Amino acid sequence: MKIKKPEPFTFEAGKRAVLLLHGFTGNSADVRMLGRFLQKKGYTSHAPVYRGHDGSPEDIIRYNPDDWWIDVRKGLNVLRERGHEEVAVAGLSMGGVFGLKLAYHEPLKGVITMCSPIFFDNEKQLTQGFMRFAREYKQLQRKNEEMISREIDELMENSTYTFQKIKELIEDVHDHVDHIYTPTFVVQGRKDHMINTDSANYIYEKVEAEHKHIKWYEESGHAITFDDEKDQLHEDIYDFLESLDWSEG
Repeated sequence: MKIKKPEPFTFEAGKRAVLLLHGFTGNSADVRMLGRFLQKKGYTSHAPVYRGHDGSPEDIIRYNPDDWWIDVRKGLNVLRERGHEEVAVAGLSMGGVFGLKLAYHEPLKGVITMCSPIFFDNEKQLTQGFMRFAREYKQLQRKNEEMISREIDELMENSTYTFQKIKELIEDVHDHVDHIYTPTFVVQGRKDHMINTDSANYIYEKVEAEHKHIKWYEESGHAITFDDEKDQLHEDIYDFLESLDWSEG
């Protein structure tokens, strides 16, 4: 069975722009509904797909967060090259970690983190999540169980470096959160079992922005952009964006 490759998207609307960032093993589909919602509200958005995330699990571990950070920066430049001088960023999970990193490297209008880890104490959940993603991908390829198990064993043996680099990314951002003065909205699902949800409070408490907000979504898990409260999430993100001091649009 041929699996359709996810692609980056750009939804044009007004001068105000938002960079939308997906998580590890995810792709632009993670934030597509949010992008369409924001477009209807007059916001342009762009979502890149990190290298390897448009293919197989084996493709993903050919790369690491150093490569994906370059992809994030390129995504920001896509919007700037289209004339959007003021850009906010919203990221799911690892995408939110990249969003925080952008906030202390680049002038941003605002940063929104959604279920984003700031402690690397979820390696077991992360590797299990990766294995689950790999199994589902290979099942779509109609592979038999014996082949799937063999390929996943090999995959996990070869993924050590990528997970080490994810650890380094999270720890680096953890140590720099108090360098962020960008307006920040921290989003966290109460039923998130993928990360340590204390991350949300840590981010909220440590960012130095005067304009910051945190909200817990009681019925949502880690994939909050798909979960039962996604419509409310969209409205809350829009309200936060509208509260920012945009000079254009």
